[in-house]
Amino acid sequence: MTVAPIDLFASFVHLDQDGQARAVQPVFDTERDGWQLMTFHAEAPADVHADHWEVHSAADEVVACLSGGIRLYFRPQQPGEKEEEVELAAGTAVVVPRGRWHRIALNTPSDIMSVTVPRGSRLEKRSEA
Repeated sequence: MTVAPIDLFASFVHLDQDGQARAVQPVFDTERDGWQLMTFHAEAPADVHADHWEVHSAADEVVACLSGGIRLYFRPQQPGEKEEEVELAAGTAVVVPRGRWHRIALNTPSDIMSVTVPRGSRLEKRSEA
């Protein structure tokens, strides 16, 4: 086996349930089991689907800001509550609990890394929430 660098901005790293780690095409497959590490550069709101809420039903998600600055918003769990906001500077991360609807907004162009199990993940337009 040849060991070679992986371009984290051109590939996702999939961590199979049997313990194997491998680079895969950067496609978020909501049918895939196992953990997936995703790294991307975001310049504009569309790069982080800022107009959508996202939820992961199979696992927590770790969201890390590698450079720049982002905000994570958590959808209210009860009617009348406000969105919760967590600001992430470069070098910080947050654990999004499994089943918690959230979205990302950019403070500046940013490099973001996340790790979750994609199976069962969903997006929902903010206007439909």
